[in-house]
Amino acid sequence: MLRASSKAVVEAALTRRPGVRGVEMNPVAQTATVTYDPTQTSVSELAAWVRDCGYHCEGLSVPEHVCDPMMEPHPGGHAADHPSHEGTGHGGHAGMSMDAMARDMRNRFLVAAVLSVPILLWSPIGREVLGFTVPAPFGLRDDVFSLLLSLPVIGYSSWIFFDGAYRALRARTLDMMVLVAVAIGAGWLYSVGVTLAGGGEVFYEAAAVLAAFVLLGHWFEMRARGGANDAIRTLLELAPPVAVVLRDGHEVEVPTADVVVGDLLLIRPGAKIPVDGVVAEGVSEVDESMVTGESLPVSKAPGAEVIGASINTTGTLRVRATKVGADTALAQIVALVQEAQNSKAPGQRLADRAAFWLVLVALLGGGATFAAWALFSGEPLTVALLFAITVVVITCPDALGLATPTAIMVGTGLGAKRGVLFKNATALETAARIDTVVMDKTGTLTKGTPEVTDVVVDGMPENELLALVAAVERESEHPLAAAIVRYAAERDVDAVAPTGFRNVPGHGASADVDGRRVVVGNRKLMAVEQVSFGPLVQRRDELAATGRTAVLVAVDGRGAGVIALADAPRETAAAAVASLHESGVEVVMLSGDNEATARRIAGQLGIDTVIADVLPGDKAAKIAELQRAGKRVAMVGDGVNDAPALAQADLGMAIGAGTDVAIETADVVLMRSDPLDVPVALRIGRGTLRKMRQNLGWAIGYNAVALPIAAGVFEPAFGLMLRPEIAALSMSGSSLLVAVNALLLKRLPLPEPAEPTPTPATPVLQPVGPR
Repeated sequence: MLRASSKAVVEAALTRRPGVRGVEMNPVAQTATVTYDPTQTSVSELAAWVRDCGYHCEGLSVPEHVCDPMMEPHPGGHAADHPSHEGTGHGGHAGMSMDAMARDMRNRFLVAAVLSVPILLWSPIGREVLGFTVPAPFGLRDDVFSLLLSLPVIGYSSWIFFDGAYRALRARTLDMMVLVAVAIGAGWLYSVGVTLAGGGEVFYEAAAVLAAFVLLGHWFEMRARGGANDAIRTLLELAPPVAVVLRDGHEVEVPTADVVVGDLLLIRPGAKIPVDGVVAEGVSEVDESMVTGESLPVSKAPGAEVIGASINTTGTLRVRATKVGADTALAQIVALVQEAQNSKAPGQRLADRAAFWLVLVALLGGGATFAAWALFSGEPLTVALLFAITVVVITCPDALGLATPTAIMVGTGLGAKRGVLFKNATALETAARIDTVVMDKTGTLTKGTPEVTDVVVDGMPENELLALVAAVERESEHPLAAAIVRYAAERDVDAVAPTGFRNVPGHGASADVDGRRVVVGNRKLMAVEQVSFGPLVQRRDELAATGRTAVLVAVDGRGAGVIALADAPRETAAAAVASLHESGVEVVMLSGDNEATARRIAGQLGIDTVIADVLPGDKAAKIAELQRAGKRVAMVGDGVNDAPALAQADLGMAIGAGTDVAIETADVVLMRSDPLDVPVALRIGRGTLRKMRQNLGWAIGYNAVALPIAAGVFEPAFGLMLRPEIAALSMSGSSLLVAVNALLLKRLPLPEPAEPTPTPATPVLQPVGPR
C-alpha cells in the first residue's frame, strides 16, 4: 500500500532514473503519473523500478489508452513517436489489489492486536496498573514469555514497516515507515537485549501495542480513503461490458473493448449504448444524464449522435460506431478526472516538502529527547527511551501527506457527478479564489438560436398569417426562417406548399401560397416591393428598440404583419447570476452588441457590469484589463473566438457544447452547458480549498502540540506524558480524521438545477442579425 508519507520513496527513486522528467504520486488513488522520454526509458523499466521500491504496478496506461485500475496492463501506445510521454500506473504493496491490501492490513492488525493482549497482561503495566497476578506459563519469566509472543508481531505484523524503511533509506529519503520502524525496532531490540542479559524493565508491550494501533489506523484510513474515489469507480462502471453487433445480418455479442469504428450496433430498449456513434436506423429517447448531467431524455432519430454509456429508453436503435476505446466521451471524462486527481495543487507541493522535513525533525527530536532525559533528568535509560520512542511515533507526517490529495479527489469527484470537470488540481484551487466571472453572451447566457417572441397582425387571423409565412420560410435555410417554421409547427398551423419561391440574399424571400403572393423580409426588401405598412411601422420600431429582430410580412402587396425574434436566454441564466451574487462574485457580460441593447439584456438577467461593442479579437484584452484592476477573473465561453480570453483568464471555463478549441483551452469544462454550473464549480473549489486548509491546519497544529507533550516537556511540572502506544493511537486517529473530514465535502450544498422557466413575454434581447 502506498502511504501518504511513503510516496517520497517512489518519487525519489523514479526521479533519479534516466529519462524521467517528472513524477507525481497520489496516495489516495494509489497512482503515479510519470512524464518520461521514451527514447531513454520505457513503461516496463518504470514498472521494474517501482517494484524495486517495494510496490507493483497494474492498469498501466499512456494517453492513448484509458483503462480500469483493476484491469490488466494495456500496451503502451506509440511512445517512440513522441519526444515525451506520460503514463499512469496504479500501485500496491507486494503485488496485491486494493481489496487484497486492505485484507492484508486487517490480518496484520488482528495478529498484533490478539498477541498484544497477553503481552500487555504479563508486562509491568499489567502487573502494576491492572493488578494481573497470574504467573507466566511453563515457568517462564514474564519478559521471556513476552519475547516469544512478540515474535509474530515483529516478524509478520510489523514487517511491512521494516521493509518500507529499508527501501526508503535505499532511495535516500525519509518517510513514515522509517519512523515506525525506528520506534518499534528500538523498543523491541532494547527489550531483547535486557532479556538476554538476565531481565529487567522491558518494552515488549509498547512495541506490540504500537504496531497494533498503527496497523489499525492504516486499515481504517484505507477504508475511509476508498470513498474518496467513488466518482472514478462510478464512471468506470457506466460502460456496459458487452455490445450486440450486427455482422452479416446476425446478432453477435462481443466485449465492448472489441467494438471497432464502423460496426453497426443493435441497441434495444433499456440497454446501455456501448460506444459513441450515430443513429443509422430507429427513433427513441436516450437518457444521457449519467454522462452529461442533462436530466431529460433526448430524442434521437437517424443522423443523431449518441454517447457511450447513455441508456436507450423507448425504441430500438441501430447505431454506427464512430468513437471507441479512449476516444469515447466517457473515456475522455474518466481521463480528465484521473488527470485532475493525480495532479498537485500548489498547497500540496508545500505539504510534500514539509512532510520530508517533519520526518527528519521527528528522528532528530527523538534523539535529542533521549539524550536530554538520559543526561539531565537523573531517570533510568528506560524512561529516556520511552520518551524518545513516543516523540518518533507521534510526529509522523502521514496526516500532512493526506491533507490535500484526499480533499482534491473528493472535490473533483463531486464536480464530475454534476458534469463539472476540473482539468487539474490547480484549477480547483484557483476556482476558490475567483471574485469576478466574465460570461460571453451568445451560446453561454443565451441559447444561441433565435425564437419567435411576438406576432403582430393587421387585417387577418394570426394562424392564417403564420401559415402563409411558414410556407415561404420552409424553403429557406436562414436561421430566422427555421425559427418561424418551428413556431408555426408548435401551434399546429396547417402546412401549405408554396410555388415560385425566390430567395433574396440578405433581405428575405417571396413565394406564391394558395394564390396569394407572400413576401417576408426586412425594410429594404419591402421598399423594393413598394409595400406600405402604415400603423405597423410604429410597432416594428418598438420591437426593434427592445432588442428584437423584426421580420416584416406583406401579402398581395400590402403590409400584413410583423414577427419579432430574439436569441432566447438559457432557462438557468438568471438563477446562475443570482447564485454568483450570493457567493459575493461580480458578474460581467462581454457582448458585441451596442451599449444600449447590452445593458437591457444585463438588466433582465441581473448582471452587474457590461462590456459592449467588443470585437472577438479584443476579448482577451478586456480580461487583462480586469486583471490589472486587481480582479481574479474566470472567463466562461464556448466559441473559437473565446479561446484567447479563456487562456488569459485566471480560470477558463468552457461550456461543454462549445467548440473543441474552447474546451482544450479551458481549465474547467461544464459538460451540461448550463450557466448554473458556473457557481457550482466555484463552490466546489471553495469547499475543497476550505477542507485542504482545515486538514493542513489540523496536521500542523497536531504536531506542534503533540511534539512537546511526547518529549516530556510538561511531565516534571504537570505529570503530563504519553506512552508510545497512546502516541500511535493519536497519530493514527489524526490521519483518519483528515480522511473523514475530506469525505464530508460530499455534503457540500450546491445550487440545484432549476425547473425550466418560460421566456418572459417581453424579453429585452439583442437582434439576431440582418435578414
